[in-house]
Amino acid sequence: MKKINLDGLDRDCFIETLENGLDIFMIPMVDKKNYFISYATRFGSDIIEFSRDNKKFKPPLGIAHFLEHKMFEQEDGIDPFTYFSESGTDSNASTSFDSTQYICFGTKNFKSNLKYLLNFVNDPYYTDENVEKEKGIIAEEINMYKDIPDFELEMKLRECIYHKHPRRIDIAGTVEEINKITKEDLYDCYNNFYVPNNMFILIVGNFSKEEALNIIKEELKDKKKIDLPTVKAVEEKESVNKKELSIKGNIEVPKVALGLKIPTKDLKLNDVELDLYLNMLFTLLFGASSLFRERVRQQKLLLGLSTEVESIEAYKVFYLMASTPDADKLITEIKNVLDKVKLDSASFERIKKVWIANEVRIYDNVEMVVNNSYDDIIKYGDIIPNRMELIRKMKYKKLEDLVKNIDFKNTSIVKMNPNK
Repeated sequence: MKKINLDGLDRDCFIETLENGLDIFMIPMVDKKNYFISYATRFGSDIIEFSRDNKKFKPPLGIAHFLEHKMFEQEDGIDPFTYFSESGTDSNASTSFDSTQYICFGTKNFKSNLKYLLNFVNDPYYTDENVEKEKGIIAEEINMYKDIPDFELEMKLRECIYHKHPRRIDIAGTVEEINKITKEDLYDCYNNFYVPNNMFILIVGNFSKEEALNIIKEELKDKKKIDLPTVKAVEEKESVNKKELSIKGNIEVPKVALGLKIPTKDLKLNDVELDLYLNMLFTLLFGASSLFRERVRQQKLLLGLSTEVESIEAYKVFYLMASTPDADKLITEIKNVLDKVKLDSASFERIKKVWIANEVRIYDNVEMVVNNSYDDIIKYGDIIPNRMELIRKMKYKKLEDLVKNIDFKNTSIVKMNPNK
């Protein structure tokens, strides 16, 4: 078992890879009362076509999310949510573009809950009847999200950014596509991607690592490594698909969304560094203490703002979403920032100190450690143990060099105005 210290603090991560290829990440926090278990597969909505033994599979869109729903249908009739609730534990599941995870978290019954989580995820039960029943449920979910303005705004922006990449499609798919799903489709995806060497377990909190490892080895002793299928890569152009779009929504106040598409092939930073520097860049440009925020506050142009940097194979995409009383004026202000990127070294150094302090606080919270560790595993294939050191080593000159290699005009903007 490999042991790595996390950022020089009183936190260690223990990593074990079983013979069948399953990765196990354990971060004991004995000073806490709660624990959190995630059992995950690297299978999300990004995978839309794959092949094995010269046979091609192109399941309906939204199948990763549909499969996640159907994992909670057990042959014995026991609902896993009910089981965990009766054991005094919370549970959930989620599907993203690049993964699906099944979780339970609480303060008691660690051993029995870990066993149950492993067993129900490894025991799919799909029938023609239960698949048909689920289609109506998921169709309602898809239609419900279409009525949420922020969700609709984001999806329209994704359609403008991406030409072909599945990130332009709702993770849940479309009603038309999910109505095509069969139990055979579900088993095809499950048998190809819910395999030990494509999955991992992350456990954080108050638990015994030896006890956890023994349970996992015993419960999964019959699970074998298999050759993973070949996933078809999606060709995506460097340009955005559409520069601007204006839509209407069921809102009282206008909304604005911007996406900046950044090809990474010529950016001379590794993936972890690149994420740090891009987040630093957009914090300086649009963060709470930026000059942009000060200007739009004085003009009373901003009612709310969120930002995010997304990673796909050869691109990073910066997202900005905002509510404003005057969409056109806010768009002008945003474009002005991107047209003439202005940085200052003092703010750069100040934000580094804030980030380091935030990292220390994260390691005192089980859920935050889980979220950060899970993101690391999915993005980089491993937990990054020295993020504070990487932040300390960030250089202002590297940020300036990065800015020179970004086309800040490669953007899509979606404006949403009230229906009335």
